[in-house]
Amino acid sequence: MCPLPDAAHQRRRIELSASESHPPIVGTPLVLHWADEEQTLAFARRLAARPALADAFIELRGELGAGKTTFVRHLLRTLGVGGRIKSPTYAVVEPYQVGPLAIWHFDFYRLADPREWEEAGFRDLFAGPGLKIAEWPEKAGAALPKPDLVLRIDTLDDDSRRVTATPLTPRGQELLA
Repeated sequence: MCPLPDAAHQRRRIELSASESHPPIVGTPLVLHWADEEQTLAFARRLAARPALADAFIELRGELGAGKTTFVRHLLRTLGVGGRIKSPTYAVVEPYQVGPLAIWHFDFYRLADPREWEEAGFRDLFAGPGLKIAEWPEKAGAALPKPDLVLRIDTLDDDSRRVTATPLTPRGQELLA
């Protein structure tokens, strides 16, 4: 018997056990059921109450008509945005200011090429402070930074919504705590 493989095996086992003692960076997805708009609003209020929201990046995923923009409207109203809250489908981004809080609502649905994201100067917006919310993030490709929270909204047969909220950073975990 050769002692080297056994020593390598022991070293590998030690490395694995050490990594198991660290808390995971990615949190467990939370699956929610929004039976109606009142439950959508309730979740928006819960999120708005979290201090971590001020500099969060939230991705919204789901098919057309799933309720992504409706959720954003509820969240922005709860945060204190007055006046008309427009979908940024054609403008790509709608900025809002509530006191010291800058909010950027993006809709990348019309992006034909992820390079458009870079050319539009969005890197600077994402590097700055404030809440960033992006609909259709997959259209921006790998240009986007890692989101803190991903909300996947799926319409069910009864027109209710199944929402899978996945925190991808410690800030995302704070948002769902």
